[in-house]
This record gives sequence, C-alpha cells and structure tokens, in this order.
Amino acid sequence: MLFSNITLLDENLDVKEGMYVRVNDGVISYIGTVPPAKDADERVYDGRGKLLMSGFFNAHAHSPMTLLRGYGENMSLQDWLFTRIFPFEAKLTYESVKRATTLAMAESLANGIVSTSDMYYFCDAMAESMIEAGAKANISRSLTIQDEPDISKTKPVKEMMDLYRAYDGAADGRIKIEMSLHAEYTNSDDTVRQLADITRDLGCGMHVHVSETKTEVEECKMRHDGMTPPAYLASRGLFDTRTNAAHCVWLEDEDFVILKEKGVSVSANPVSNLKLASGAANYPKMIESGINVALGTDSVASNNSLDFIQEMKVFALVPKMYYNDPSVMTLKQVIGAATKNGAIAQGRGDTGALKEGNKADLIVIDLSSPHMHPVHDICANLVYSASPQDIVMTMVDGEVLYENGEFTTIDIEKAIAEADEATAQILEKLKNDK
Repeated sequence: MLFSNITLLDENLDVKEGMYVRVNDGVISYIGTVPPAKDADERVYDGRGKLLMSGFFNAHAHSPMTLLRGYGENMSLQDWLFTRIFPFEAKLTYESVKRATTLAMAESLANGIVSTSDMYYFCDAMAESMIEAGAKANISRSLTIQDEPDISKTKPVKEMMDLYRAYDGAADGRIKIEMSLHAEYTNSDDTVRQLADITRDLGCGMHVHVSETKTEVEECKMRHDGMTPPAYLASRGLFDTRTNAAHCVWLEDEDFVILKEKGVSVSANPVSNLKLASGAANYPKMIESGINVALGTDSVASNNSLDFIQEMKVFALVPKMYYNDPSVMTLKQVIGAATKNGAIAQGRGDTGALKEGNKADLIVIDLSSPHMHPVHDICANLVYSASPQDIVMTMVDGEVLYENGEFTTIDIEKAIAEADEATAQILEKLKNDK
C-alpha cells in the first residue's frame, strides 16, 4: 500500500505534511516527500485530511473481562472483587474466554490498538482468538500460588509452560508468551523465587501487578521486613528479565531507583486506577527518573472501555492535578507512552514508531471532524480533542484489519452475539448457585 499526500507523526513524533509512505511485506519501506513510482496492483490511499501514525500498544489488559463490562459498579475494591469479579470468573470456560477475547480484539482494533500485553488464564483460547484477529499480543498465564514448595508440580505452572511451548513466537512473531506473577500479595515467597528462576532461564518477559493500592504496599512491608513491593520483587530476582510492572500507583522514593536500575517498564492505567479509587500515580517522576512509562487500559471491568484516546487524555490530565502544574508533562511524552514506550515494554524493538524498516503497525486518523478544527497543534488535538470514531484504519504487519467501521478478520455481529450468549450463560449459573 502507498499512503499518498498524508500528514504523519514521524519517529520523533514531529508532524510532517504532504508525505508518501509505502508498506511492503509488512514493513514500512519508504517515507518521503517525493511520490515513488507506483507498483503494479498497489493500492494507493488518498491521505488528504488524514493523519498516519504508529498504532497504540496496550501495555496492560485482561481482555477476557469484556464479559464483565459494567457488572460491578460503584463498589469498593474488595467488595467488587469478592462479590462480583471472582464468582463470575470462576464460571469461565475455554469457549467463553475465546469469545470474550474476540470481542476485545474487535474493540481494540477499532480503537487503534495493534498490540496488547495480556494477563489472564485459559490463555490458549486467548492466543487462538488473537491469532485469528491478526493482532499482536504478549500473553501471560498469571500465577496465584500459595503454600506450594515446588510450583513446577502445580496445574497453573503446567498451563504456563504448555502455553510457552505452543505459542511463543507464533503467527510470525505476533504472539509473545511471557511469565506472570499476579502480585506479591497473592503468591508465596517460594512462588516468587521459583518463577523468577523460570523466567530468567527462558529469557522471556515478566508481567506483574505492583503497588496498585496503599494497602498492598503497607501489608507487603509488614510481611517482608519493611520492603515495598518493588524492593521485595527485585530482591527475589523477579526483575532480572524484561519486566512490565502494572499500575505502580504507590511508589516510595527508593522504588523509582529500583525500577530504573532494573530496567523495568511501568504500564500506567489512569482510568482504571481513578475508577477504583486506587490513587493517582506519579508519572512525571517516573519519566524524570528514566523509567520507561507505557500506557494500558486494565480490564473493561474496571475501565469499561478500551478507548485509548481517552486513556491518553486522562494520562495527560492526572499529573496536572497531582502537581498543580499544567505544563508538567508534554504531549510527546503522552503520545510516546501510548506508542513507542508500549512497544519497548513488550520487547518489540521493530515497531512503535513510524520509520523505515519498522513493522507497519499503523493507524489512520480522520482530521476532518469539527472537533478536530482548527488545528493549532495536531498533537494537542489528538490527545485532548479526538475520539475513537476518528480512527478510520488499523493495520498490523501491513495487513488492514479495520477500516471505516469494517473488520477484515472478525465477524463483528457474530462476535457480539456470542459474547452476549456467554455472559448470559454465566449469569444463569451464578443465579442457580444461590
């Protein structure tokens, strides 16, 4: 495909107008102001009034929880988990997880998300759904294991290792399998140490919830001689491979140093954290400390959508209130967290920025809507004015997966109907349990 006469955000997130971008064999092969000679049978996309940029990288999600959208509202975290989320999740099956993930992939593609870091279970169902959708994903089977001196004998670890052997590198590298510790507070010390060893031996990534609530931090310090979750996990070797630490809302001064020294990426989840009243993370201090800060949605049970433009806006707004300073974070830092920083967190060094040689994981945004005018600063309009409806194309590895409301790999009517059916079946089971 050749994008013709289009505005773009280049690898430095600078705006360039009247550009030509060619995609060949899944890779960005040309960027320039001079139109190249048209290849035979090449599609030419008229880019007038459009913005081409890197797709979004969702650095923290639980895709199968689409079935729980709106299921537990205005509840405290513990009440939400134990009376709504956990009982519902106990009824999930391979088939319901696959249906839920397909719905999440459709929503993701419509929101410009090209790759997702996902933590859940029934991960083989998730992998199959993501492969069929054509998306990229870093998938991890989350562990919650207490009172098991040898975790290698447990069912969750067997599922984790089977997943790794079956799917790591699948779909021409679109699928990466990572290890996952759900959190410090849901696992024993034996589990943390042994999982750290497994992850190090495999050389794969780690995905873990860290310091999401103040209670989590204080209880961790009580259990582990005053160590915060980052200090504890680092001491057990969990950060010795590429690590994606979700949330990091309640960091103490030493934690910023630890995360930087260990090269840990933080996936910020501002909408979910605000909705559950977990708190507001200090993103500017993370960035100032040299930590790679990416952006995630968390699940739609605690966010209610996979609207990544909304996530960028809230990510930009929270620090302004936190610091009482409207200039505390730049637009490039916000857009970078949604794109290239997410690719870094996922260990995808060949994408996340619009430059020659990178994978063509791209989105096109329509700039013609009234809310996108006038244009004093396209980046400002993207972060503060745009809506998901402005995303008119999502491309992964050069393949158009979504365009003008249509999906090329997903039967959207079927996906919605099957997800609704799976939800109804689970609700009926819960009703019968009472």
